[in-house]
Amino acid sequence: MSSISISTAAVIPARPATRSRLRLTARGRGVLLAVAAVPLAIGIAVAAISGGSAIAASDDTAGSFSTADFQTVTVLPGDTLWSIANTVAPTADPRDVIGEISRLNMLRGGALQIGQELAIPAQYAD
Repeated sequence: MSSISISTAAVIPARPATRSRLRLTARGRGVLLAVAAVPLAIGIAVAAISGGSAIAASDDTAGSFSTADFQTVTVLPGDTLWSIANTVAPTADPRDVIGEISRLNMLRGGALQIGQELAIPAQYAD
């Protein structure tokens, strides 16, 4: 004999839908960092290229000073602020002359470039 049994189908509950969090891999973090760094790098490059233009002034915008008020000296190879100070004012203390030249030309440190024009203070001009 055969027996037939009727039963309700077993309902397997579905897993609740969970939202997965965004997970960045090491490569994804690197890509995100690179994308964020590009505008910063461009800004630094633009600032480095055009950094000296704010200090430079043409004859029209020089204000109350003009190039006729100062004697200028062109920096030659091997020149230092000390040698220029000794040449311009041999009887004065070179440290004082260097200080005046640095303030007048807004020099930071003692770095000079060949061909650079340095204004000499009026008290040391010939």
